[in-house]
Amino acid sequence: MRGLVVKNTGSWYTVKTIDGKTIESKIKGNFRLKGIRSTNPVAVGDYVEIDVNQEGTAFITSIEDRRNYIIRKSQNLSKQSHIIAANVDQTFLLVTVNHPETSTTFIDRFLASAEAYRVPVVLIFNKTDLLNEEESHYQQMMMTLYQTIGYQCFQVSAKSGEGVEQLRALLKDKVTLLSGNSGVGKSTMINLFLPNADLKTQDISDAHDKGMHTTTFSEMLELPEGGYVIDTPGIKGFGTFDMEPEEITSYFKEIFEFSKQCRFSNCTHTHEPGCAVRKAVEDHYIAQSRYVSYLSMLEDKDENKYREAF
Repeated sequence: MRGLVVKNTGSWYTVKTIDGKTIESKIKGNFRLKGIRSTNPVAVGDYVEIDVNQEGTAFITSIEDRRNYIIRKSQNLSKQSHIIAANVDQTFLLVTVNHPETSTTFIDRFLASAEAYRVPVVLIFNKTDLLNEEESHYQQMMMTLYQTIGYQCFQVSAKSGEGVEQLRALLKDKVTLLSGNSGVGKSTMINLFLPNADLKTQDISDAHDKGMHTTTFSEMLELPEGGYVIDTPGIKGFGTFDMEPEEITSYFKEIFEFSKQCRFSNCTHTHEPGCAVRKAVEDHYIAQSRYVSYLSMLEDKDENKYREAF
């Protein structure tokens, strides 16, 4: 029987069948031995085949090929990946300039990984109601930067509802992954899209201005206007996975464009003479923050470690 994985709580997966039933399912014991280097070989958004047993639960016997997916390096096992969601039409990446601050390095790493796996990203700048004049100006600068690169950007306040209506049209009939650091307001946003979801929210930790995890598992929530939104646990860091150094350039849109003018075709944009990318950084055609993010991803590969700080 074919079904869609709509919830993952760790050892159990909720599978929605064609007739709308939901069946709690597990992976067969030998499933993990098929060369899948992942902490979760089945992800929310996967289409799977299941065998239902007499108890009314099921075993997942196979996964259909994925159209795309968002992946990150596992926090605990550096040699393995963690698939955040599969078969998505777009990602809404929620970021906040403050309360808590989302680093540009985190944003850039997420965008690069999404480029690698062909997932369009829309940047949602949340908590605009909490910003002072200086922070508002900084947010406008950030939005201009990412819009210039080619990413759609919106500024909203999930708490007051300001700007949220313009996002509804983007959600219709699409599978949208909602992601971001802990504390950026994902649960509050989903409660606006789906008032009946009644997801728990928590205040930001005053001591560290950091988000505290409220969502502990991934789940697909059906939207009344059609489509799904995928709620995921907040991400503290975004370690890159399975990228060769020469590939990383192509996942930064503006760096890739300038790299075509480099003297050497295998330029790493770190030290080579005649590097058009470093010249573009000096001339402010490429933002310093983006170049720093690019370098940090190169370091990931060299050091073969997960960079928790981001």
